Amino acid sequence: MDDKRYGLNDMVKAGCGDCRGCSDCCRGMGQSILLDPYDIWQLETNLGETFGGLLREKIELHVEEGLILPNLKMQGAEECCGFLNQEGRCGIHAFRPGLCRLFPLGRHYEGQNLQYFLLENACPNSGTKVRVRKWLEIQDSRNYTAFLVKWHDLRRHLQQELGELAEKEPAQPDRMKEQNMRFLHIFYEEPYEVGDFYGQFEERLSRFER
Repeated sequence: MDDKRYGLNDMVKAGCGDCRGCSDCCRGMGQSILLDPYDIWQLETNLGETFGGLLREKIELHVEEGLILPNLKMQGAEECCGFLNQEGRCGIHAFRPGLCRLFPLGRHYEGQNLQYFLLENACPNSGTKVRVRKWLEIQDSRNYTAFLVKWHDLRRHLQQELGELAEKEPAQPDRMKEQNMRFLHIFYEEPYEVGDFYGQFEERLSRFER
């Protein structure tokens, strides 16, 4: 990555000319395309699908630093995203996950501040200057940024807590499993309504932290 940090109104060389027929970032990504609750709300709302239904084919679960998280599932011999169509185009582009919107940018968290950085040489087609806000194409960027910061803090706290539990003698697998199942149920498995996402997230966050 470069050593610069960018805000939503800054210009960055992330533009890729509509990918020019390339879909490399939709292939061979392993379990790296993590899905946060906003991503799941978007998928459920636009596809008319449940979290369980998405798990049957398009997404999967994996453990990252002790915490169970969903990610886009790579499929077939070419390890393609399940939402990539036969023409090599994204079938959910209008409501694609946050990490897909972000690439080739990354997020840098510092306290309550969220900035972006450019992953140099990550995309062979990037190089055109574009405003970060326009590149992300997120409505209500203020609430979205606040959500990302809270979600990042929650994940970091839980992963630290689960790591401490794993180090205890004897290990406490039941308590770790209970915490993970509660986390998955509240933020992912419970169906989201079509209305305001941020209000739903705040209610779930408050419930989880009780």
